[in-house]
Amino acid sequence: NDLVSLDPVTGTRGNPQWGNLPRKFNIAISGSRDDFAHTHINDIGMQPCPNAETGEMGFNIVLGGYMSIKRVAESIDSNMWIPADRNSVVTFCEAVLRIFRDESERKNRQQARLMWLVEKYGVEDFKAAVIKEIDSYDRGVKVYDKQPAPTEPFERRELLGVHPQPQEGKMRVGILVPAGRLSQTECRQLADLADKYSNGEIRLTVEENVILPNVDEDAVKDLLAEPAVNGDARLKINPGFIEGGIVSCTGAQFCGLALIETKGNAEALGKKLETLVTVDRPIRIHWTGCPNSCGQVQAADIGIMGAPARKIDEEGGKAKAVPGCNIFVGGRIGEDAHLSLEPYKRGIPLAEEDLLPVLVQILKDEFGAVEK
Repeated sequence: NDLVSLDPVTGTRGNPQWGNLPRKFNIAISGSRDDFAHTHINDIGMQPCPNAETGEMGFNIVLGGYMSIKRVAESIDSNMWIPADRNSVVTFCEAVLRIFRDESERKNRQQARLMWLVEKYGVEDFKAAVIKEIDSYDRGVKVYDKQPAPTEPFERRELLGVHPQPQEGKMRVGILVPAGRLSQTECRQLADLADKYSNGEIRLTVEENVILPNVDEDAVKDLLAEPAVNGDARLKINPGFIEGGIVSCTGAQFCGLALIETKGNAEALGKKLETLVTVDRPIRIHWTGCPNSCGQVQAADIGIMGAPARKIDEEGGKAKAVPGCNIFVGGRIGEDAHLSLEPYKRGIPLAEEDLLPVLVQILKDEFGAVEK
């Protein structure tokens, strides 16, 4: 029950070498073209790609992606490729971190992210600085120019539901955790399912859901029949195309920065939309309580961000400030990633009678939804 757990080797909390970064630093490593790690919105993004000459697997590097209240930036091509071995990956990250730690902005917090430093250098000069830093470590790591990305047709895979693994007779089973919120009972239910079907292993997704890996194919039927994922249970293995794509930040219940409550509203409206319209593919609806965009609304098909709104008061007849949102439309993830930076609609009141019709219309206009 220690309040602080110290590193058993160094006797310190964490690694003191990186204990004084200008601001947070996110590293995303994707192992497939699906880009489940969302490399385009992280400080360092590693996208798998073979070397065109040798065939060796490695990573094309993108840099500088981040979201904040003042700026949302999509990562940019660094013109760098590194082999996929541990030494190369760790050394590369260490070199970028050292430059970021010592040279990034410390007076202006809003500019203390890697993108600003890369822009200050220029991409090619930053690349040269990284290579120089790596060479000074003398670990035998070499940085190459960006390699041509694969061009063969590829369809991004789904994580929810039952899917075969490369290993014969094994399946991965994705389970929806609505808005990423679990009760104590649901935590125990998931643990029990993992013990019973996936050798105690649970993997988490960026979308706040869980995967049970290495489930025996002949056990899937029993898993699908478990009470924990059936009936009135919140956890679902085969959710609807709308409720299955809900993502939410913490929201006003537990975050002092949020302008609106997100998780409860996200789950409730997701369920309601399922009863109103039919769509032919998964639709990702992200909720975030404030412009810091922890819910990553700019990357969503539909993003709902807490914002000021006004609504006519029925009693007084005057416009009154109410909880509201701005709505973003058209963000993309995967190989064709794109951020939607400007709101599609602004100042929509959060009340169901106001927001729900707007969302239904967006689903019909932009995503081919059909009313039930």
